[in-house]
Amino acid sequence: MRTLLVWVAGCWTLAGLSPLALANGWNMPVGVSELSREIYSLHMTIFWICVAIGVVVFGVMFYSLFRFRRSRGAKADNFHENTTVEVLWTAIPLLILVGMAVPATATLVKMYDASDAELDVMITGQQWRWRYEYLGEDVAFTSNLGTPRAQIRGEEARGEHYLLEVDEPLVLPTNRKVRFLMTADDVIHSWWVPDLAVKQDTIPGFINENWVNISEPGIYRGQCAELCGMDHGFMPIVVHAMEGEEFDEWLAERKEAAAEEAMGVDRDWELDELMERGEAVYGSICASCHQAEGQGAPPAFPSLAGNERLIGDVEWHVQTIINGVSGTAMPSFRNTLNPVEIAAVATFTRNAWGNDTGDAVQPSDVAEQLAQ
Repeated sequence: MRTLLVWVAGCWTLAGLSPLALANGWNMPVGVSELSREIYSLHMTIFWICVAIGVVVFGVMFYSLFRFRRSRGAKADNFHENTTVEVLWTAIPLLILVGMAVPATATLVKMYDASDAELDVMITGQQWRWRYEYLGEDVAFTSNLGTPRAQIRGEEARGEHYLLEVDEPLVLPTNRKVRFLMTADDVIHSWWVPDLAVKQDTIPGFINENWVNISEPGIYRGQCAELCGMDHGFMPIVVHAMEGEEFDEWLAERKEAAAEEAMGVDRDWELDELMERGEAVYGSICASCHQAEGQGAPPAFPSLAGNERLIGDVEWHVQTIINGVSGTAMPSFRNTLNPVEIAAVATFTRNAWGNDTGDAVQPSDVAEQLAQ
């Protein structure tokens, strides 16, 4: 009996530590949506059922070991085929499993019901970034790691959100159902934001569905949860949830900016303009492989500084950015960068680190090559 009391006391102690476990990240978060809170409630219910089963089973086992030990003169009975015991140890677990399966199934049905969404967002995993497209809104952008490379190299002190910050967060409205359509361009990734209770693989050639309805505005962070290559650890996710009116204003501004960007294809850009824009694109897209100073990491990632093929053939250079190189780690940026960004990064790499070709690749020329 004393042993059983110890186990019961331990159970109550564990219950008291539950809020502490949540605060220290030992438990899954409650989340910021109705579905995430339902998942958390289901998780804790099943957890305590398991704790109760453990207390009863191990309590009886330890009590029996202590009470009927050999040193007290206990002698084992020889018996088998007790029908009552066999029925009980089959029926009771079955009833427990059914009791857990009913609410779990109801929650799973809700998780897979992405119908009646007010906003559709296409999420595309790419090595090693995320592409977001607001379907029907003509707004799309790529979200890259925002942590400075100097912090990664240990040259600067690490920030509060080290490796969990991006240059362009996914912006979503609160109190609206948002459907995610998820795929990948290269290898399997996994879009995971614990506070939203969303964790979905993005698979090349397939489109998976998920959804969220965020109830509280704020910043919510996650990561790629699938081992996807060299920079898997540098592929964070940041979701910025805004109130509905604020989100509508943000979306309108992004649509206007996208329209202006499209108009920029038809004008001639100055070299300085392209260099400034290209440096930003290179830093967010290319530097992780070809390094900050274009020195590369041969043989996987060739040097761009002093690269004779790059310097001597501008058409090949642009086509390589657009189509990638089959059989290598160089992906196609046809669907990742727009003509202005491709022209800018091509211009920057042709005139940085001593290349100094003087070439200014125009977005209109890139648009013609994209149309071929």
